[in-house]
Amino acid sequence: MEYLIILLQTLVDGIMIGGVYAVLAIGLSLVFGVMHIVNFAHAEFMMIGMFIGWLCWHFLGIDPLFGAFIALAVTFGFGMVVQRVLIRPVLGAPQVAQIFLTVGMLFALENAALMIMGAEYRSVTTPYQTQSLTLFTYGAERVLIGMDKLYAFIMALLSGGAVWLFLNRTRFGTAMRATSQDPMAAKLMGVNTDLMYAVAFGLGVGTTAFGGSVVLPYITASPAVGSSYAVLLFTVVVLGGLGSVTGAIIGGIAVGVIQSVSALFMPIQLQNLALFVVFILVLALRPEGIV
Repeated sequence: MEYLIILLQTLVDGIMIGGVYAVLAIGLSLVFGVMHIVNFAHAEFMMIGMFIGWLCWHFLGIDPLFGAFIALAVTFGFGMVVQRVLIRPVLGAPQVAQIFLTVGMLFALENAALMIMGAEYRSVTTPYQTQSLTLFTYGAERVLIGMDKLYAFIMALLSGGAVWLFLNRTRFGTAMRATSQDPMAAKLMGVNTDLMYAVAFGLGVGTTAFGGSVVLPYITASPAVGSSYAVLLFTVVVLGGLGSVTGAIIGGIAVGVIQSVSALFMPIQLQNLALFVVFILVLALRPEGIV
């Protein structure tokens, strides 16, 4: 029974972190789905969201869970400017130009954060960081959820659900999906495709910044934190299917569970080995993703 408790605890931990991976990856999937451009700088907007959440907590006393909405709004506006100034000129360019641009953005944003915020690791203190919820008890053994992870998971799912409703239940979302499917036909029907692209990019990086702020209670912020999540985010969207919001949610939870369960059987240094084996198998057997 002890091993079953450990397995249950591992699954719970994987689902909690997987939900956060999902909301971080939704934006990447949205940008690709609408604009058909792979944003290699996407994870840096998570770093921006973490720093905005930290600044709100440090100077204004705002909990990072609520600071996430400020991070979303600020990064949404910043993302629209980036799209207008940098991304739009290369939308019709060869893919190599798009890759060089977004990789250059990655280094520019990371080094800008290093200059402005310094190299120190920034963390927050909240009342619920040391609290936990008991899900299951068997004798002296318990399955627990840390409240910081639970709140982050709930906020991540709510934001993911909000993006899905926006895309599928609003006229603006319908226009955005029409732009994704056939930009010329959408333009002929009166859709402002330039606005759709700007909003899609702003919303994509904004949701990632939102996710960055909600994980701040248990992940420290630093200029290099985005780079450590970049490969994971691409793994999530490829597993779920590039351009699919639902796929990003399923892929995120799957990645979290695979990571956690593999840590039971492998050294911590090889934690991602099982994940990348699954990733390669999906690419080989189902390249369009699981959704």
